[in-house]
Amino acid sequence: MMSPTYHVLPMDNDVSLGEGASLRTSASSHNQLKVLVCAYACNPERGSEEGVGWGWIRAMAERYEVTVITADFHRDDIASHCKRLNTEIQKNLNFLYVQNKPWHYRPRGLWLQIESSAAKPIMNLAYQDWLRHAYRLAQIECAKQSFDLIHLITYIGWRFPGRFYRLNIPFVWGPIGGLINTPTNLFPALGVKGAIYYCSRNLINSIQIRLLRGPRRALRKANGAVIAATSEIQHALSLHFGSTSVVMCEVGLPDISTPQIRLRKKHEPLQICWSGMHLPGKALHLLLHAISRLPADVQYTLHILGNGPSTHDWRSLATKLGVESRCKWYGQLTRTGALEVMQASHLFIITSLKDLTSSVAIEALALGLPIVCINHCGFADVVTPECGLKIEPSSVGDIISGLCTAVQTLYHDEALRYWLANGAIARSQEYAWSFKMSKLHLIYESVLN
Repeated sequence: MMSPTYHVLPMDNDVSLGEGASLRTSASSHNQLKVLVCAYACNPERGSEEGVGWGWIRAMAERYEVTVITADFHRDDIASHCKRLNTEIQKNLNFLYVQNKPWHYRPRGLWLQIESSAAKPIMNLAYQDWLRHAYRLAQIECAKQSFDLIHLITYIGWRFPGRFYRLNIPFVWGPIGGLINTPTNLFPALGVKGAIYYCSRNLINSIQIRLLRGPRRALRKANGAVIAATSEIQHALSLHFGSTSVVMCEVGLPDISTPQIRLRKKHEPLQICWSGMHLPGKALHLLLHAISRLPADVQYTLHILGNGPSTHDWRSLATKLGVESRCKWYGQLTRTGALEVMQASHLFIITSLKDLTSSVAIEALALGLPIVCINHCGFADVVTPECGLKIEPSSVGDIISGLCTAVQTLYHDEALRYWLANGAIARSQEYAWSFKMSKLHLIYESVLN
């Protein structure tokens, strides 16, 4: 089997090709499009945004010749995984690694604490510095060969288009996220630190929407080729920037075998699964409060995946509320281990107060798990009455009451839960990568024409 090609750009190298360097597009010279991609977050062995980036790259390689600029710390995982890909896909994949310096952001350890604190601007500066070097590497590669277009995929935050729109080839941007402010009525659920963090974020976000020039320039260059991660983001792009966009969820259907849905036996405990980083915005504490209100006849076990800065506080809260004996804390499992826990569950609950559409939501649907979630963010688009129950975020108290009622309903009405489980599998098929790539190809054709 052929191995993908790897390159590293040393961080001290300086390259000057000029912003307007003449670069010939190559659509007319070959049948298969040559796409240059920037995907800082791109790892086949991880979830969250790293898994999102890999999902897009893997799907694109079935159709296009893809050269990917990504972070150097993904190298080993990518190299190992690529050996298991079929030969045709390997031929279409070429990775260019930008060497990471110690001060460059990576979603591990101390950086995760910085990301969820008032020090987050440090993370943003570190990532922007990485983008500058990635742009220089893109210039070098464009001087060596012709590309039909460049597509910026991850990170999907609207603030960080880099400088890729300056290249003299068509620019595609998205999925884009991060434009929506956290509703102030949800601040009480975030705790003091969380409320301060998200209040500051709202303020900074609103100021940057008015002042940042890079995103405006990138959106102008990508006119007709902007992808919004959710319908909320699509509306915000139009409202704030006058930009037309296409809605495409940032996550796609994972490679999971379709399960056989089984009925839960009478009096069998309801197996509830929750998964995510343990951060204030993920708001597991709302679910803990909700299950503490369940009547004694509702038997359940809450399976909690992930870890993070809020783990200790949430475990203390579970003990205080008297539900610790009903909770199983797994920590950070491998993807295979996490899927095994999910597959053994009856119900998946999402309590995120600020998010787009987590990969785990589509995984839950694919595993036949009805979803209970708050009716906002990307979950408002994904979860329909045929696959789950949505709770209006009118107030913190209403969310807790809604979660409690939803669990009771699905515990006592197994026929409904079973119907929603089958609806979840059907809904997951609408996020198949083949469907996404058909929509993406239309965008590519539009910019090339």
